[in-house]
Amino acid sequence: MIRLDKLLTHFGCGTRRQVIDAVRRGRAQVNGKTCCDPAAKVDPEQDEVRFDGVVQSYQKHRYLMMNKPAGVITAVSDRRETVVDLLPEGERRGVFPVGRLDRDTEGLLLLTTDGQLCHALMSPRRHVEKVYLARVSGGLAPDAAARFAEGMQLRDGTACRPARLEPAGEEEGLPLWRITLREGKYHQVKRMVAAAGGRVEALRRVSVGTLELPPGLPPGSWRALTAEELTRLLAHIGEASGPPDG
Repeated sequence: MIRLDKLLTHFGCGTRRQVIDAVRRGRAQVNGKTCCDPAAKVDPEQDEVRFDGVVQSYQKHRYLMMNKPAGVITAVSDRRETVVDLLPEGERRGVFPVGRLDRDTEGLLLLTTDGQLCHALMSPRRHVEKVYLARVSGGLAPDAAARFAEGMQLRDGTACRPARLEPAGEEEGLPLWRITLREGKYHQVKRMVAAAGGRVEALRRVSVGTLELPPGLPPGSWRALTAEELTRLLAHIGEASGPPDG
């Protein structure tokens, strides 16, 4: 058995505070009856729980999105503060980050207990797109976009898949570039920008596949994926399957 407000928060119906308020306003139903008690105990595998009339299906795994702040390590445990440390203790068990963002990189990070989904998102055969916004100093070479599109070679000889480089305005007096990758090599964005003559001063990830960083999710905050977000992501992973690398 689990508290109704905790279950609805798990389903992505809002933050805990928002869910408590919504339940008290009569927006939740359990087995066809309105329930205004956020602390009511329900069995997610036996009881039919609705929120605003929509059935909330129980998920075996947890799927969370976080706006990772700079200065935090993308790991489950470390002597330094990790992304898992930012979660409430009740949400930490079995959760791990999908991929990694550098310590000084901000933005969208998926955390889950679903190893199969993690493998699918990280597989180079899936070619799942990841989009970053990079604030760049030093100026980029005139042919930088073309080199990104062709699949550039880094200074150490590492070959990169074709990527997209697009202007995205300015931020704090420096050019802002939108960079779309379909792979995830070590420090790849910073190394590609350096190979094109620039230097990344700030970097944040804004999307992974169909998942986009919500504008209202501050750095250090997190929420559960909605059922729609998860369904779209799973469908996208299937569609993104490509031929074996070689």
